[in-house]
Amino acid sequence: MEYFFTGMTPLQLLAGFCVAVVAGTVKGTVGFGMPMILISGLSIFVAPDIALAWLILPTLATNGFQALHEGVGAAWRSMKRFRLYLSVGGICLIGSAQLVTLMPQHIMLLIIGVPVMGFALMQLVGREIKLQRASWRAECAVASIAGFSGGISGVWGPPTVAYLTALGTEKREQMRAQGVIYGLGSIALLGAHIGSGVVRQETLPMSCLMIAPSLLGMWLGNKLQSRIDQAMFKKATLVVLLVVSANLVRRGLLG
Repeated sequence: MEYFFTGMTPLQLLAGFCVAVVAGTVKGTVGFGMPMILISGLSIFVAPDIALAWLILPTLATNGFQALHEGVGAAWRSMKRFRLYLSVGGICLIGSAQLVTLMPQHIMLLIIGVPVMGFALMQLVGREIKLQRASWRAECAVASIAGFSGGISGVWGPPTVAYLTALGTEKREQMRAQGVIYGLGSIALLGAHIGSGVVRQETLPMSCLMIAPSLLGMWLGNKLQSRIDQAMFKKATLVVLLVVSANLVRRGLLG
């Protein structure tokens, strides 16, 4: 079969769109998980750095919709509340993005996956980690981890969700806060990887094409999310955390 657009066969292109729909659906339901699913699924038939380039624009688009779902005013309140997290995470993201070609991918996957998988398991078996109030030390630590991993792999959701869950953040506020944090992170990621050379003329067209199926999936996920209560939402979030972090660990161990 002859190659069609950016070196992909029509079958591979269809598979990529299906991955985007699934990733968008998960994000629309629990508010995160899209970059992990995209980079895991797309890496089956393209190199990880190409998969990273392709996920940047659909991630930016879906995060923008999530952040502004309840209006600009609500998004601004979330931005002010988590301004320290955003600042520290953004600095670490921009810095680590320049290491994409230097750090082995499997090491980064293990650094992300192992602690998040442990957190999700403890929560699901009833050993909850809770923070009575936001601590600037904890916020800076988690933001550093999220930003560093986000710059290298495009994956910053698990540490962020773990932190918001530990704070006991209400469902709608958590969805909005995730959108704001990920949305601004996506802008920083785009700029950082234009500088690193990951986003370039050869990778940008496919990233644009991935936007539509990702938004379709997010619309489907939003329909599901609106029917889930707080307890079910938390459980679904933790299950997704466990699944995606276990997959990251698997990929890291396989090298």
